[in-house]
Amino acid sequence: MTSLLVSVAAFIVTIGVLVTIHEFGHFWVAKRLGVKVLRFSVGFGRPLWRRRGGADGTEYVIAAIPLGGYVKMLDEREIEVPAAERHRAFNRQSVGRRIAVVAAGPVFNFLFAIVAYALMFMIGVTGVRPVVGQVETDSLAAEAGFQAMDEIRAVDNTPVRTWEQASMTLLDEALEEGVVDVSVRTEDGSNVQRNLDLRDTRKVLAEGSLFDKLGIQPWRPTADMIVDRVAEGSAAAQAGLREGDRIVAADGRRLQDWQAWVDYVRQRPGEAIVLTVERGQGSLELSVRPEPVEEDGERIGRIGVYPKIDRQALDAMRVTVRYGPLESVGRGMEKMWDVSTLTLRVLWNLVLGQASVKTLSGPLSIAEYAGVSATIGMAAFLSFLALVSVSLGVLNLLPIPVLDGGHLLYYLIELAKGSPLSEEAQAVGQRIGLVLLAALMALVLYNDLTRLVGSP
Repeated sequence: MTSLLVSVAAFIVTIGVLVTIHEFGHFWVAKRLGVKVLRFSVGFGRPLWRRRGGADGTEYVIAAIPLGGYVKMLDEREIEVPAAERHRAFNRQSVGRRIAVVAAGPVFNFLFAIVAYALMFMIGVTGVRPVVGQVETDSLAAEAGFQAMDEIRAVDNTPVRTWEQASMTLLDEALEEGVVDVSVRTEDGSNVQRNLDLRDTRKVLAEGSLFDKLGIQPWRPTADMIVDRVAEGSAAAQAGLREGDRIVAADGRRLQDWQAWVDYVRQRPGEAIVLTVERGQGSLELSVRPEPVEEDGERIGRIGVYPKIDRQALDAMRVTVRYGPLESVGRGMEKMWDVSTLTLRVLWNLVLGQASVKTLSGPLSIAEYAGVSATIGMAAFLSFLALVSVSLGVLNLLPIPVLDGGHLLYYLIELAKGSPLSEEAQAVGQRIGLVLLAALMALVLYNDLTRLVGSP
């Protein structure tokens, strides 16, 4: 229940902040250009709070449905405008001014992302060094020659220090180059090049972790078969497992290591497992039934028990990426650009049918990720806010009627032909846009629900 409340609260904060930033862009530029703003609304539907302010008596509203917002401007196409105020109507503005007002929303999303990324880099991003643990036989990584304990140092001459950086850079280069040069340091300290063939974009952009698709398992610290901690109220706690217990066997099978035990549990959601456990000077048998949970659309078992691990080795693998204020701003701009272009490339591959539509996420997934990032720490939450802000900016610039990009398309056509599109043509475009948007929302909600309840 606590995690659900955290997810809901983090989702409301995320959407509230990003929608406000987006709509404030429209509002601020409109006011600067002399356009009269009638209403600034965060959310849709029934108003929960409203207030009027400013020389124009603008109505500020917080509404019940927090999935968007809007800025309503004076416009002769909607209401009768007094002659004295017609020069302040949106429809009376030049094409250039209308473009500036409409484009300001996405632009403010991108600017916010730069600020969020810059703050993230100033706080410091903690990650794990990109050291390979295992390489699956006959995988793309195996074909490229990757071996256990290889540390990825650079991807196409771009230095990387964490798994997150390695993943983003690999995906970006894969979509641009296809064959990616990866610089690694081997276990014996040699510097070598590995060439990953990632031209099969269908496989690269399929659902799931990029490194799973490459056949790479990140390094994990050595874990003894001794229980270090049991989660309160978990299946393990109900079965009677305690801190200090040594797990010897499951259903009479000897377990080689903790990972073998994890795999055994994951494969048996809801099934009773008989454990042989050493406690003190004696041994006993306990029955545990793994709780069924969903992970990446797969139904797995989980019991809520944690092993003793080599803390020194784990600490040695952690790295914190941190920069000074000035460099953080530059890094924030670079990060925003990289995420924006990568988002566009993935969307283009979706249009071409070379990427799985299952990679698209909706509000339920956003709420889940928001909750997780909020519990990790401020740097992680800022990174999440920036990522969603970039996604909103890119989405709103798509040339789909009803979105900002659709209006910009109308204005560009108006510039080209010297006159506005007819109201009939715009009405047809609006209907098409609504259908496309409804289809997209249905798709992402379907993806969210299948992740929550499992694929059919």
